[in-house]
Amino acid sequence: MASILLFLVVGAITGVLAGLFGIGGGMVMVPVLVFSLTASGVEPEIIFHMALATSLATIVFTSLTSIATHHRKGAVDWPLMRFLSIGIVVGAFAGGAIVVSVTGATLEKAIGVFALLVAAKMFFGLNPPSKGDNPSKLGMISAGGVVGFGSAWFGIGGGSFTVPYLIWIKRPMHYAVATSAACGFPIAVSGALVYAFLGWDNPHLPEWSTGFIYWPAVLGMAVTSMPMAKVGANLAHSLNPQLLRKLFALLLVVLGINFLFF
Repeated sequence: MASILLFLVVGAITGVLAGLFGIGGGMVMVPVLVFSLTASGVEPEIIFHMALATSLATIVFTSLTSIATHHRKGAVDWPLMRFLSIGIVVGAFAGGAIVVSVTGATLEKAIGVFALLVAAKMFFGLNPPSKGDNPSKLGMISAGGVVGFGSAWFGIGGGSFTVPYLIWIKRPMHYAVATSAACGFPIAVSGALVYAFLGWDNPHLPEWSTGFIYWPAVLGMAVTSMPMAKVGANLAHSLNPQLLRKLFALLLVVLGINFLFF
């Protein structure tokens, strides 16, 4: 019962984050899932991979609500999202295929360092000069590949990668958040499928798992994350873009410190 309540609360929090910042909430879900799966007696060697897979599977549901809200406000750049998605799918499959051989401790530290670097970039506006507002199709596909690859490693919806990239190509913050939220769907679907396939025959899996995906957690978090994603998306369109950027950076600082030291 305690685990179910925890999943419901975390789902609500990550839903708001998904809509507000264009992220899938994976940086919140992953540490909570590691804790709850450990308490449930899941074998240590697969805990982190299950947390990543379950986070991505939950983001599939969270992203749908967030996308719908942003789309109604006309903030999603669909042509840009389509080209990014091509690379995202390829990158997610490649990243997932590699990450299963990496230890959980290594992944955790990598996430922490990455979160702090992105936070500094966002807070201080450390983006390099843009070469123009209209990147090439190959450039967008390549960027999508990086986003998909990293998202599969870190169990996130890609906002930590996608939002800085979209700001770099001079998209307004609200449009960057909305388009990032749209990119979260192909990221999550591709990543979840990879983890389901690669973990299919693992002998240490608990009941109610499909590969590395743990369905009780997915369903518990999805129930609350979907309605709360709408709340976050509406809030994103009512905030000052500069404030939104700094809030996003501060969130990443907190999460980065958590991964590195706790």
